[in-house]
Amino acid sequence: MIDQSTATATIQSYVECCRQGNVEGLKQIFHEQASMYGYLKGALIAGTPEMFYEAVASAPSPADSGEPYQAELYCAEATDQTATVILKESHYWGQSFSNSFQLLKTEGNWFIVSKLFHAL
Repeated sequence: MIDQSTATATIQSYVECCRQGNVEGLKQIFHEQASMYGYLKGALIAGTPEMFYEAVASAPSPADSGEPYQAELYCAEATDQTATVILKESHYWGQSFSNSFQLLKTEGNWFIVSKLFHAL
């Protein structure tokens, strides 16, 4: 189940969707106009989450592969309707990531409107 009742619950849902390879769940969490920017293997990735959805769909999930995926909520700051959450991931597709998410509360739920990431 996707929990979008708080900003941190939304990010926890993101983590579980990544762990399980749940693309449909990720599509519920990201706002329809979300953006995604970052560096992967030194290459700039810029655009929408669509490339991320495709990558999640085509790769074995950590739950299926046995990869010891871990995610830590490093920092979170929120107002009534906006939030920034920093999430550190390790052992995801053989890499570690530092992610900064910006979230917006609309229609009673929290949505990711921006993801900035860097593969470490």
